Amino acid sequence: MHDDLRHDWTHEQIREIYQTPLMDLVFRAAETHRRHHDAAEVQVCKLVSVKTGGCPEDCKYCSQSVRYSTDVDATPLMDVSEVVETAKRAKANGVTRVCLGAAWRSVKDNGQFDQVLDMVRDVTELGVEVCCTLGMLTPEQAGRLENAGLYAYNHNVDTSNEYYDQIITTRKYADRLQTIANVRKTNVTVCTGGIIGLGETDDDRISMLQTLATLTPHPDSVPINVLSKVPGTPLANAADVSVFDTVRMIATTRIVMPKSVVRLSAGRAKMSASDQALCFMAGANSIFSSEAKIMLTKAVPSQSYDEDKALLHQLGLKIRPPFKNAAMRSADASADAVAIDTVAAEPTATV
Repeated sequence: MHDDLRHDWTHEQIREIYQTPLMDLVFRAAETHRRHHDAAEVQVCKLVSVKTGGCPEDCKYCSQSVRYSTDVDATPLMDVSEVVETAKRAKANGVTRVCLGAAWRSVKDNGQFDQVLDMVRDVTELGVEVCCTLGMLTPEQAGRLENAGLYAYNHNVDTSNEYYDQIITTRKYADRLQTIANVRKTNVTVCTGGIIGLGETDDDRISMLQTLATLTPHPDSVPINVLSKVPGTPLANAADVSVFDTVRMIATTRIVMPKSVVRLSAGRAKMSASDQALCFMAGANSIFSSEAKIMLTKAVPSQSYDEDKALLHQLGLKIRPPFKNAAMRSADASADAVAIDTVAAEPTATV
């Protein structure tokens, strides 16, 4: 285990990293990235909205809330066969992780959840990682997802605990952390990150990272999203986020959670090729791509498969294979076991 993997970060320690001059920060993050990852690899992910719109929550950034008038219409749960065909096309275009999202506040034990479990089973059989983001869930529901073969569960904390109730009032920050804890009771990997551009301060960004970086273990994946401003939502006129703020956030995430996959998520569609290259240099090693140039709904744009293949080729990057984190986790567990056995075998000193 490298000595930069730790879980006792203080707010001030993360602030010191975050405020490092940008070029020095990117250099340090790049060094950290290369100690823990293949810097030539980027995972390509596809997000499928299996149930769009009609969400009862009041997240001020979200196009799918019933509380706001947006151009996103509520649709029923997709058929399993349609989801599988979408995943097949994604895999053929280099995608190694398929994320299934449903606009639910929480998972309910009903026929729709059974249908999602079938999606998980069938898409997993294609040989790609499957991630779900379905809202809050119980330990028992997490166990059912695990039994269906789910590889990862996404449940973002969104922002800092201190700023959270300025963005969402229909659930508590503690509810989000509880869902993460429920997933941790299984072997399903955890994907949790946040959004910048919500009107938060630098301290809020630092506080959010401290929340994640003091989890034991760290999240397997940390998405860094830039707000997609959706007309009709309360944040439609929020201030733009500088690409340098995004790079600073990615670099700090890489340093304080060195083994996590850092996912350059919403907001990438507005970045130039050189902007994205700087994000990769700073430690991002995952992107979302799409055939329809939308990430989750038509309100959140995405690059196309062809654009992303061309970008990765131009930068000399290759697509990260699926299930690599699982192999790394197993290797870490084996290394820890060897270390424990070695200590146990050492002779006891006598006086």
